[in-house]
Amino acid sequence: MNQRSDLPTLASLDAIDRAHLIHPVSAWRTHEQRGPTVLSSGQGSWLTDARGHRLLDAFAGLWCVNVGYGQESVVQAAAEQMRRLPYATGYFHFSSEPAILLAEKLVQLTPPSLNHVYLTLGGSESVDAAVRFIVQYYNAIGRPGKKHFIALERGYHGSSSTGAGLTALPAFHRGFDLPLPTQHYIASPNPYRQAPGTDDQALIAASVAALRAKVAELGAEQVAAFFCEPIQGSGGVIVPPVGWLKAMREAARELDILFVVDEVITGFGRTGPMFACEAEGVDPDLMTMAKGLTSGYVPMGATLLSDKVYAAIADGAPAGAAIGHGATYSAHPVSAAVALEVLRLYQEGGVLANGQRMAPHFAAGLDSLLEHPLVGDSRHRGLLGALELVSNKQRKTGFAAELGLPDRIASTAYRHGLVFRAFGDNILGFAPALTFSEDEFAQLFERLRKTLDEVLQAREVRAALID
Repeated sequence: MNQRSDLPTLASLDAIDRAHLIHPVSAWRTHEQRGPTVLSSGQGSWLTDARGHRLLDAFAGLWCVNVGYGQESVVQAAAEQMRRLPYATGYFHFSSEPAILLAEKLVQLTPPSLNHVYLTLGGSESVDAAVRFIVQYYNAIGRPGKKHFIALERGYHGSSSTGAGLTALPAFHRGFDLPLPTQHYIASPNPYRQAPGTDDQALIAASVAALRAKVAELGAEQVAAFFCEPIQGSGGVIVPPVGWLKAMREAARELDILFVVDEVITGFGRTGPMFACEAEGVDPDLMTMAKGLTSGYVPMGATLLSDKVYAAIADGAPAGAAIGHGATYSAHPVSAAVALEVLRLYQEGGVLANGQRMAPHFAAGLDSLLEHPLVGDSRHRGLLGALELVSNKQRKTGFAAELGLPDRIASTAYRHGLVFRAFGDNILGFAPALTFSEDEFAQLFERLRKTLDEVLQAREVRAALID
């Protein structure tokens, strides 16, 4: 079959991308020199790039393609909604059937404390909405001094002008005048980096004590809320001990501050249950979500509110006055229709059950690499996991940035047909689709071991290992 002559060539796409397309969280000048890796198709757990190279995606796009690529029922849900009603505003009391049904479904699936749903276009917007609602809440109940927010070191809460300050990663602060004076952090509950002999209960107690100390330092009447991820994703997949989330929720309640759980990454079966909160019976005051909500097929997120927060905002405004928060694409009907079908696949299509069934294979594969000379730690929950690379296993010493180990690993893995997240601080992140098969897990770890072995053969990498 002859290729159409009017289609752009890969070379022309490369040139256009370098000249015009700004990529998220990238070094702009470096990208101009490097150029893009153009993806052309996806099916199941596999991607194919524009050169025909086939790749096993062990990161579900960006923690999001939970149901895998090419689910025809999801495509049909979008197409049918586009034909019927491609857009409906939520302003002026208008609504649409998919948005209404999605709100009901999310209330059914989330903790009992959450009864009200604001639909967004992604995680960053969901976090930004949560902050605005919290500010409105405290103003409405006559406590306007409560404007300070506490989050975790290495936490990630998006890259909006407000959320990027709650995010505690340097790249999101540098040059943006962040964090704000009202944004503060306490230490991450990182078992691997704790002092020798620190058990789970001691680590949980230390986090609770840190939250109490920070609230005392700032003044209880100044602190609005504590934000946390049940497992920290972009900060390096930091998995706290079981019971940590529950303990922090109880501490927040005693301290009279709102408890906000960011389930943008951990939601929709990523850690096993539909939401990570479910595993510990945690009822947050607000919850943010996105990614797995539509499995990345179209943009959508949500911010859920408790009755307490919702009622205070609703009753605190002058009678008939609008609550001034919204966006053109809030509750978009096509996104909502896609989300409803994705949720059906989780529950009725066996996707959630498959993720739970495959989790032991994932855990065993990661743990098997602890014997590798480069690997210091393996951590995981459900189908969310990481390997931390060290130059000395006893001292847990990392590798110098000048070695460029993450880039070496990512490029080598790509040649071996494998995609995952190589963080800049020598942590490898994994979030395979919940549709992964046992055979695909076997391929993942075979290719990953081959990648680590090949990188280890580099003279400068071997020389960096400390005896």
